[in-house]
Amino acid sequence: MDLAYQEYGNKSAPLMVFLHGGGVSSWMWDHQVRYFKHYHCMTIDLPEQGASRNTEKFSIKLSAEKVNEIIKKRAKGKEVIVIGFSLGAQVAIKMLSLDPDLVDYAVINSALVRPNLMIQKMIRPTIRLSFPLVRNKSFAKLQAKTLYISEEYFDRYYKESSQMKSDTLIRILGENMSFEIPENFHQVESKILVTVGEKEKAVMKKSAEDLVADNSNCIGIIIPKVGHGIPLFKPVYFNRLIENWIEEGTLPQEVTFT
Repeated sequence: MDLAYQEYGNKSAPLMVFLHGGGVSSWMWDHQVRYFKHYHCMTIDLPEQGASRNTEKFSIKLSAEKVNEIIKKRAKGKEVIVIGFSLGAQVAIKMLSLDPDLVDYAVINSALVRPNLMIQKMIRPTIRLSFPLVRNKSFAKLQAKTLYISEEYFDRYYKESSQMKSDTLIRILGENMSFEIPENFHQVESKILVTVGEKEKAVMKKSAEDLVADNSNCIGIIIPKVGHGIPLFKPVYFNRLIENWIEEGTLPQEVTFT
């Protein structure tokens, strides 16, 4: 089964593709598709998540291949912009590496590229023990708060997280925690903006540094006063940052470079 995707905006304009993080789906980009209505916007639900929950088993490689297929079908030679958050950012990195000439601009927001073998080994037993909490609303509200998910979107977040199977969550976390920069990422010719929040963990900032060091087309920035989830926490800021970078080649004065 093909991945579920939604299209918005001006279909004759450049194609702007949004890839969601783990534990959420395309609804996380509502503020972006409304803002970028002058672009041809597309949101895609990754395998086993959102409206794609009954597709093939999730992997970053499979996701990248499927999204690249959709882009080739819908872009029809137009300029392509890909924006990924967290798990979606890892998928975007893999997409670029599989087809280095497909995308013109990419925004890699909060991508982990430093595998942790110890944490990988703990994923399955930890999820097996804690999984019942997923359906606990109080626990879900705590999780939503860490992801900057507002009351407006909590019901959708809770419904989707409650529907997720434990094996799916284990697969997603395993892929997320084992992901590293693909061998040919350095060959990607897209213009790439790598972003990370100032309040994110050190490993996330080091991951951003690794990406910038691996490809000379990358620009890396640290966004002040934000953790993991700026598209949801500060959507207006995030939208303008993307718009100014793509259309004018400028970045906010308050950011620092990795």
